[in-house]
Order: sequence, then structure tokens, then C-alpha cells
Amino acid sequence: MEVTALERVERRPAVASAAEGRRLTPRGRDRKRQLMDYAAHRFAEGGYHPTSVAEIVSGMGVGKGVFYWYFSSKEELLVEILKEAQTSMRRAQHAAIVDEPDPLRRIEKGIRATMHWLHESRHLQTLVQFAATEERFAPALRKGARVAAADVARHVTDAIAAGRVHDADPLLLTHCILGVSDSLARVLLTENGDDPDVVADAAIAFCRYGLAGSAEPG
Repeated sequence: MEVTALERVERRPAVASAAEGRRLTPRGRDRKRQLMDYAAHRFAEGGYHPTSVAEIVSGMGVGKGVFYWYFSSKEELLVEILKEAQTSMRRAQHAAIVDEPDPLRRIEKGIRATMHWLHESRHLQTLVQFAATEERFAPALRKGARVAAADVARHVTDAIAAGRVHDADPLLLTHCILGVSDSLARVLLTENGDDPDVVADAAIAFCRYGLAGSAEPG
């Protein structure tokens, strides 16, 4: 998609990015996080394109120099927000499954943790959906998708080995799980605002029993 004139004005050379090769102090990390959190809500509420750097720094009560100390452009800011969102969701998933030995239960707990994270971070899900419409944000999204698929595939492979899931291509089963979960999250959580546990129950039931509704896989 064509970059707007305002975005061209607000885009600095890549060398102006503070994130590259610069060690931030704890206070600097806090300020960067504050900028990212505030911008994420503004982008989700007002749209990425209409929201300018000037609006972000004005709302934060800081000057543009502070913004460009941490980010070379509005585009880099959104990429950082997307990466941090993916990392945050992965942490929530890991915390939910870390002590679970049963691979099938890990998948179930991971789905539930994902639904709760998305429910609490609906503004970030809005940004992910927007980013998916623009090719310039595709690399960050694709990397996150690959990591998510690899995480789930490990549990699926373990579940197959343990006889908890029927023997099939782990990657195929992984994308079935991700596809069902992503679709339910988009429609029922983001659009309808449904209870995350109800959505998780639906995703888990479908992933475990499928259309046949059999009590156990296989």
C-alpha cells in the first residue's frame, strides 16, 4: 500500500533508530514501553494511518525528539508493538503449560491461555488484523506465525507419540488447531466480545473431537 505524505515526513533514516546498538537504562526501557503501550491503544482506536507521531507525543506529553530516540519511524514503532505482542502472548502460554506433563492437556491449556490473553489485549489483536492487510508488516507477522506453529507442533508430536492423538502429519494438525483458534478468537472475542472461557471451550472441543464428536481421538 502506498505510504502517505505524512508518513514520509515522519519517517527518519534507519540510522536514527535508538533501538539498534543502544543499551537502554531501566528508565529508558520504561519510557519506551510507555510509548509503545500508548501508541498501541491510539492505533487501535483511531487507526494506524490517521494517527500521527505528533498525536502520540502530544498525548504522552513529550517532544518528538523523545519518540525518535527510540524509534526511527511510525512503521518501526508498529513492528516493535507487533513483536512484543507476540512475545507477551507466548509468555502467557508458557506460564499456563510449564508444569503440565500431558501433551494434549498442554494444547488445551495453551488454547485457553491464548483466549484469555486475546480477551485482555483486544486492541493488540486489532493491530495484528490491520498489519495483515499491509505487506510491509508481513515479515514480522510471518516470523511470529512460524514460532507459534513450531510451539504447537512440539506438543502435537508429543501427543502422537503418547497415543493421545491419532497418527497424522503434526504440521497439518498444528495448522488445524491454529486455524480454528484464530477464527474463533477473531469472530467471537474481537468482534462479539464473548467470554474467553466459552470461546476456549469451543475451540478445545472442536480440536479434540472434530466434526464426528467421538469421545476420544482415533
